[in-house]
Amino acid sequence: MAVSGGGGPIAQEPRRFYDGGIDASAGQPEVLPDPGSDARIELKRVIVGRHEYFMMQRRIAYRDRHLGELLVPRETGTFCTDLTSVPAFLTWLVPKTGEHLPATLLHDGLSHPEGVPEYTSTEGKVVRRAEADRVLRDALADAGTALIRRWLIWSAVAMATMWRGEGTDWPTWLQWRYRLIVGLTGLGILVLGTWATIDLFDVEISWLGNLWWMGKRPWWEELLGGLTAAIVLSVGWAVTWGRFWRAGAVVGVSLAVLLHVTAALLLISATYQVAERFTKKAPKAACVLAWLGLLAALAGFIAVLATP
Repeated sequence: MAVSGGGGPIAQEPRRFYDGGIDASAGQPEVLPDPGSDARIELKRVIVGRHEYFMMQRRIAYRDRHLGELLVPRETGTFCTDLTSVPAFLTWLVPKTGEHLPATLLHDGLSHPEGVPEYTSTEGKVVRRAEADRVLRDALADAGTALIRRWLIWSAVAMATMWRGEGTDWPTWLQWRYRLIVGLTGLGILVLGTWATIDLFDVEISWLGNLWWMGKRPWWEELLGGLTAAIVLSVGWAVTWGRFWRAGAVVGVSLAVLLHVTAALLLISATYQVAERFTKKAPKAACVLAWLGLLAALAGFIAVLATP
């Protein structure tokens, strides 16, 4: 079934999720799905290398509006998930778990096992990656996920599908077209965002002019001009995303508006990771540096108080 990049409002129907039972395995007979019972999320924590994953002990069942019953994962014994796949520095925006978890586990299950490009529903309907993304969006609504968050999640996974092209039946030329569009979107936001920041702080660079929507104006007018331009240009560029234009608009506006917040969080996260690894490898040296830092802070504080 073809999938569109958008869709009308979805009325929340939480009973579309229900207990999916247990798949048959060695020593374990199959437990059939039970539409009359709530979905049960039972997870077993496993560590693979330095990464944390979870294995589902029961399946989740979801009755999709177009595909009918979907049971995931197909094989609980081999299925591992990191819950909602979100970079650590963005979990303030989309946490790993919450009301959206059943839908994100469903989406993960539709892409399992690795190397299998498609999922077949109970009714024999083939589900490819782009259609699985549409299922995710609908399931997020049924799980009670707030409107903005579910569109952020869907837009992010749709962008990932466009970039990777895995599990789709798109021709090669279309896969590369989508990759180019996603790449140009990110590059354009980075370049214009950096340029706008330079313009806002009136940093003079001989070969770099002013953005015409900012120019030489009071700072608040430049800030307003930069914000409105980020929104308008992002939505305008989204038409190049074709049937995924809604995802393009959400991704573009989100990245453009949150560019500086994201950059700051990336810097803080990177600093923390470096500090964490350093303290693990050289705990004594880290302790000494911590005391030196504390003494330096104390000296600076005293100097500030002593200044008339």
